[in-house]
Amino acid sequence: MAESWGEPALGLRERKKRRTRATLIDAAVGLCDRQGYDATTVDQIAHVAEVSPRTFSRYFATKDAIALALIDEVLVHTAVELVRQPRYLPHMEALRRAYVAMAEASKLAPPGALSAQRLLQILRIIVSSPTLRQAAVGYRAGPVDAVVAERMGATVDDRRVKLVAAVWGVVLMTALQDVCRSAVDFGVDDVIAAVEATYAEFAGEIAGVVQPV
Repeated sequence: MAESWGEPALGLRERKKRRTRATLIDAAVGLCDRQGYDATTVDQIAHVAEVSPRTFSRYFATKDAIALALIDEVLVHTAVELVRQPRYLPHMEALRRAYVAMAEASKLAPPGALSAQRLLQILRIIVSSPTLRQAAVGYRAGPVDAVVAERMGATVDDRRVKLVAAVWGVVLMTALQDVCRSAVDFGVDDVIAAVEATYAEFAGEIAGVVQPV
C-alpha cells in the first residue's frame, strides 16, 4: 500500500529503526543542552534513550556522529530555503537570506519540522563546545554546500564552493558566539538579529576591497 506522498509505506522494522534513531538524537539534544556537549557521554545518551551503548553504536559510530546529525538537521532545512533564493543574488547574500528564512520558519514549524525550541537547543549545543564549533564551520560538503555548488554551476569539491562555505561559516559562528555571550536566555529573533548585524559588518568591511588586476 502506498502512502499519500506516493512513497511505499515503511515496514515495521524500518519504522522501529527510525524511531530509535530519533530517540537517540532527542536524548542527546536534551543532555547536551543541559550539561554541555563535552560533559555528555555515549553511555548517558544510551541510558536516557533506554537502549544499550551497543545499540547506540549501531546508529552512530561516535558521539561526534550524533552531533553532526544535529548540525545536518539545521543544514537540511536551510538548503530548502536556499533553493528558493533568486539566482541573481550574490552567494553570500543568498546564504544570509536562507539562514534567516530557516530561523523564521522554525517559529511556525508544524509537527515534525525544525521547531524554534529545537533550533535554539542545537545552536546552544554547538556553541558550548570548541569541537562542535570547528565541526560546524569545517567543510564537509553538506546539503547547503550542494545547493551553493549548483548555483555556481560547479561541484561541491570546487575551491570556490569551499571558500564561500568557509567565509560564511565564520560569519555565522561569530554571530552565534556573540548572541550566546550577550544573553543567557535568547530566542530566535535574537539569533536573527545577531546574524543580520554580523553580516552587515562583514559586508561593510569588504565593500571597499579592491579586486586584483
